[in-house]
Amino acid sequence: MGILINENTRVAVQGITGREASKVTREMLDYGTKVVAGVTPGKGGQEVHGVPVYDSLSQALEAHPAINAVLTYVPPLAVKDAVMEALHYNIPFINIITERVPMLDAAQIHAYARLRRTRIVGPTSVGVIHPQARVKLGPIGGVNVDRVYQPGPVGVISKSGGMTTETSWIIRQAGFGISTAMGIGGDFIKGGNFVDLVPMFFNDPQTEAIVIFGEPGGGDEEALAEYVMQHGLQKPIIAFISGRFVDHMPQGVQFGHAGAVVERGMGSPAVKMAALRKAGVLVAEVQHEVGALLQEVLA
Repeated sequence: MGILINENTRVAVQGITGREASKVTREMLDYGTKVVAGVTPGKGGQEVHGVPVYDSLSQALEAHPAINAVLTYVPPLAVKDAVMEALHYNIPFINIITERVPMLDAAQIHAYARLRRTRIVGPTSVGVIHPQARVKLGPIGGVNVDRVYQPGPVGVISKSGGMTTETSWIIRQAGFGISTAMGIGGDFIKGGNFVDLVPMFFNDPQTEAIVIFGEPGGGDEEALAEYVMQHGLQKPIIAFISGRFVDHMPQGVQFGHAGAVVERGMGSPAVKMAALRKAGVLVAEVQHEVGALLQEVLA
């Protein structure tokens, strides 16, 4: 049983005729993902790797009513309109890969998504993968997916795209596979955070432990710690918080992702690590310790 995606997932790719979206569509198809339609206004009637292209999502849904996931791969200023169309048609899951989405647009997207009860991962997501069903959205895993992503009992939620796969590789080296892995993006405003997603892994029978990759800035990790304190630790959670050098740098400076800002003592790695430890989460001092901690809790 996958988180957000499974063997029944049928995908429409918004912006499929673009260079990156076309490349990723090929990778998804090769892996086994059922990409049934693409959408690019003005390009209707074309095909991309055998996938029919439509001018609008409404046309794609008319031809392929089984579509239940949308991968958004359009320019930043076009994301709001594209996602709003998907929300209008009650698509249950939307994965936004696009970076540099204006903050106001992201806020409006996610406010409307909550009203429509639609799950969004992103913007700036690297995608979602469920190895057991051989389905993935986005560029996660690249062209050699099986080198890192094998089925197993560990769920991964990462604020960094590249570190989603690096974390999964450490898990693989420790002798475990992945239930579902996802890169949720590092923006201030994003569709799914740790508190939104960890309960889904708690309820997933395939997942026996959860690994999160956190970063400086924002309050996602602290919010997760508070959630665990209130609701209990139903499965082991192992966390690694990157960027500990930030604790020794001037506050109010952005490091890397848009959300990686530490200000007035909030969002620092030290604070995040302390909060998670207090809640009973196992916190790795360095990333490669994640594997050893998994071997302890899953022995």
